Amino acid sequence: MNFNDAIRHHWQSGTQVCVGLDPFLDRFPPAFSSQTNAIFEFNKAIIDATAKYVCCFKPQFAHYAAEAAESQLKQTIAYAKSNYPNIPVILDSKRGDIGSTASMYAREAFEHYLADAVTVNPYMGSDTVLPFAKFQDKGVIVLCRTSNPSAAEFQNQTIEGEPLYIHVARKAQQLWNEHGNISLVVGATAAEEMAKIRSVAPDLPFLVPGIGAQGGDLTATVENGQTSPGSGLIINSSRQVLYASQGEDFAQAAAKETKKLRDDINAINDHHHP
Repeated sequence: MNFNDAIRHHWQSGTQVCVGLDPFLDRFPPAFSSQTNAIFEFNKAIIDATAKYVCCFKPQFAHYAAEAAESQLKQTIAYAKSNYPNIPVILDSKRGDIGSTASMYAREAFEHYLADAVTVNPYMGSDTVLPFAKFQDKGVIVLCRTSNPSAAEFQNQTIEGEPLYIHVARKAQQLWNEHGNISLVVGATAAEEMAKIRSVAPDLPFLVPGIGAQGGDLTATVENGQTSPGSGLIINSSRQVLYASQGEDFAQAAAKETKKLRDDINAINDHHHP
């Protein structure tokens, strides 16, 4: 089962939610301050609390590298995969290089960290994406229209009458998806763009950041991004889940937030497709 198949399985079981494992040590509950493996122990508790509500987990690489905690990233992914083997893990490292270096980054994600998918920046074109896509059972999630405030500076520039993000989406759908393992990053803060991207990339899953802390509209995301009710989206929540509480009940609070997001998404579908 490749990454996209695994995600589709979770869509069928009623969840399009991804929990982003983005550790900020200064936001951990006080009990973790004395622990040498604090990041892993925190992640383990979050994974256990939220697993039944998610379609995947997404650790963000920089949060580990900056703390010299790459070993805890490996531990986190290994823990998730051994205890919840049906829940894929996305390594969010936004790699974007070419040739042999891109192949090395692919090996880093898939062979060293054993991730099921990786995020990739396509700025250098097909040479960036294809070395990752060669790993046929792994997911390659290509930045298309991101959720950050300055995303439009380049991504909305018009080329041959269409915005750059449409060119990326079309390439992803028609050229890079030979093995059925390509997805796109499409931010929840860009609902209008999301609808256009879905029209040229009807088959690709969308990883959707920007709900929660960044203020993306959940209803617009569900309406504009889904391929059919309950399908097509991997809606990420990080800070809102991880730091729902900084008390001893942090894991229960994370579970409550994750369940609420799953239920809110499903309620939008039920309302529009009774």
